[in-house]
Amino acid sequence: MSENTTVGTTTRRQLLARSGALGVSIAFAGNLTELFAGTAAAQSLGHTGYGPLVPDPKGLLDLPKGFRYQVLSREGDQLRSGEGPVPSNHDGMAALAGRNGRVHLVRNHENRNTAKLPVPTVAGLTYDPAGKGGCTALTLDSRGRVLSERVAVAGTAVNCAGGPTLWGTWLTCEETEDKAGTNGYTKDHGFIFEVDPANPHRSGAVPLTAMGRFQHEAIAVDPRNGIVYETEDAFQKPFGLFYRFLPDRPLGGLGSLRAGGRLQAMRVPGVPDLSSIQETGASFGNIEWVDVPDPLAAQTPIRLQDFGPKGITHAQKLEGCYWGGRCVYFVSSFARSAEGSAADHYGQIWRYDPSARRLTLVVVFGPDTDVQLPGESPDNICLAPSGGLMVCEDGNGAQHVYGVTRRGEVYAMARNAQNTGTAEEPEWGEFAGVAFSPDGQTMYVNCYAPGTTFAVTGPWRR
Repeated sequence: MSENTTVGTTTRRQLLARSGALGVSIAFAGNLTELFAGTAAAQSLGHTGYGPLVPDPKGLLDLPKGFRYQVLSREGDQLRSGEGPVPSNHDGMAALAGRNGRVHLVRNHENRNTAKLPVPTVAGLTYDPAGKGGCTALTLDSRGRVLSERVAVAGTAVNCAGGPTLWGTWLTCEETEDKAGTNGYTKDHGFIFEVDPANPHRSGAVPLTAMGRFQHEAIAVDPRNGIVYETEDAFQKPFGLFYRFLPDRPLGGLGSLRAGGRLQAMRVPGVPDLSSIQETGASFGNIEWVDVPDPLAAQTPIRLQDFGPKGITHAQKLEGCYWGGRCVYFVSSFARSAEGSAADHYGQIWRYDPSARRLTLVVVFGPDTDVQLPGESPDNICLAPSGGLMVCEDGNGAQHVYGVTRRGEVYAMARNAQNTGTAEEPEWGEFAGVAFSPDGQTMYVNCYAPGTTFAVTGPWRR
């Protein structure tokens, strides 16, 4: 049974894409404050954020006044390791603390078998020589200078997002279900791989098969017990599921997830499709977790398997996932009834409280009615040192990194200025992989295409 609570609608602001261009906005309904539970106490930014975006004369990245960027890496340039060119399609990323103030950036490359700039194959780091995806790792010194850039795992496919572990590694997720013999692959794909960015050969290229074979998107780890939550971004109906993995060796460090465990899928009693829930604050107790019949999906994709007479709960475009306070949050980027969802929305953020076994719809994204091109499709998401969120937009038109204050006010933090289309029909690649340095002084973010990794510094407020 759903329990509806009264939640106010937050401030709605129109954000201009650029002078003379169509307006872009994001509207939020819901209680943003609870998204930041467990973060350090911080004051929200004012309603102006950091001020208007200033067009970049170099045509790469527009930022507010006082902020500056450094291009750390760009597709097609040579990796500093000499292993080959920087691969394309920069996607999910994490910034992990290293020794002596160093920062390890580990970056996904969402390459399919048609990619022109694949992740170079490296002995000991390659899973399937036919796979063109994988990860690269950059090490930065305490002043933000690039010390090294190398392949971290290769021979995987469609590495979309993932998430950091509690012991300083990265779990990279394959967003595909292709099996050996499909699209030229020599091995089954659709797995999670653990990557040690400080020393990739320590982690190798070993699929974590017990964590399931499906169209993975992102993960988040419960720091109390090591349970790993996983989202599935399935492209066709029935859509993806929300999973949890109960490891046999929880919190065991690098390689411990290879020991196996139990994979389960979430069932919300009476709710076969999360898109049918439209009111923020809607809450469901007694959430059930059902063992996945065949985690390797040897014959049937997991979302199509038999979960018993009660079925299982699906959702379209399950993407970002992170842990905050005592809860895990996950994003549904959009739902479209024309594609098979129960209802339409421009994005949702859900909160699951494991202790209470309760799922709550916290935020709903939606367009203002007076703009022609609304901001939509939240994707990668991270906590910001200001106490709010940074959200990567993956929609149509101009692409932004949006900040969201603890009061729910929205402001533009960055805009992709790299026009890959024409003057008459401009196109801009999405943002992905937003993350902050351990000291909170630098924001790292990827432009998906052309693949570019930026480091943004400036007067960040706490």
